[in-house]
Amino acid sequence: MQIDIQKLSKRYPGGHYALRDVDLQIGSGMFGLLGPNGAGKTTLIRILATLLEPSSGRVEIDGLDLKRDRSRLRRMIGYLPQEFSSFPKLATWEFLDYCAALGGLRRKAPRRERVDQLLHMVGLFDARDRQASKLSGGMKRRLGIAQTLVNNPTIMVVDEPTVGLDPQERLRFRNLLADLARGEIIIILSTHIVGDISSTCTDVALLNQGSIQFHGAPDDLVATAVGKVWQVTASQSDLDDLRQRYPVVSSVPAADGYEVRLVADQLPSAGGTAVEPTLEDAYIHFMQSVGQDMDLEQDLSQDLFGGAT
Repeated sequence: MQIDIQKLSKRYPGGHYALRDVDLQIGSGMFGLLGPNGAGKTTLIRILATLLEPSSGRVEIDGLDLKRDRSRLRRMIGYLPQEFSSFPKLATWEFLDYCAALGGLRRKAPRRERVDQLLHMVGLFDARDRQASKLSGGMKRRLGIAQTLVNNPTIMVVDEPTVGLDPQERLRFRNLLADLARGEIIIILSTHIVGDISSTCTDVALLNQGSIQFHGAPDDLVATAVGKVWQVTASQSDLDDLRQRYPVVSSVPAADGYEVRLVADQLPSAGGTAVEPTLEDAYIHFMQSVGQDMDLEQDLSQDLFGGAT
């Protein structure tokens, strides 16, 4: 199973390009689409989910053309948008049962069997009689995954799945996706939360301002930041200065001030020790190298790393 994207562009009225000449190949397993808000991620995955027409370019999935074979491909794709909602008065199992009926499972007994199987798979069987609209945020996201799996898709497209989830639900959701990716299925995980990528994906693309800036293994992205990540002990005044001059990944109170982790091409003026980079560090460094606004990056780092400032 492979998705081939060739010279894909999306131009909106007024001349704004959300995507510009995107070339990308996506194989089986978990694929991470990473980038800041506004990078074009949602536009790209909505095109892949057949919900949006590109302005130009071509997408082929195992030889099938996304435009010519649209109806056939729709049956192969499961899509979980960032804003997933269910019918307010249906129980959890009733919502899935309804989705299964819409998906073509007409016979009642096989449909109920499939619903129970999916509820077990996503850890919601004990909540099957609870109103779907009253589930917690993490449980709703798991219900959304179950809904995408009703027709056994070979491609799953998931948009910002862990935004707003607590750490325990975020971990549960990541593990669920990792388990699903063990087969021949393609799972495209679009996110600006680097931790979602680092813990699940073996292939990652970095999208910024509508263009692919990097595509490869996470370890290859990490390698670009070797010698660029520093641990610095700083006072409060030093910390304020460092925040003005560098992307600060984290700052942790210590007995003699703060232990600061930051990204810089050279040894910071306050001194410090080079440390092994993580994928989060590499992402911040790479975005800095392509000219991404660093105020935005500092805002992102608070979201990505729990706001350790």
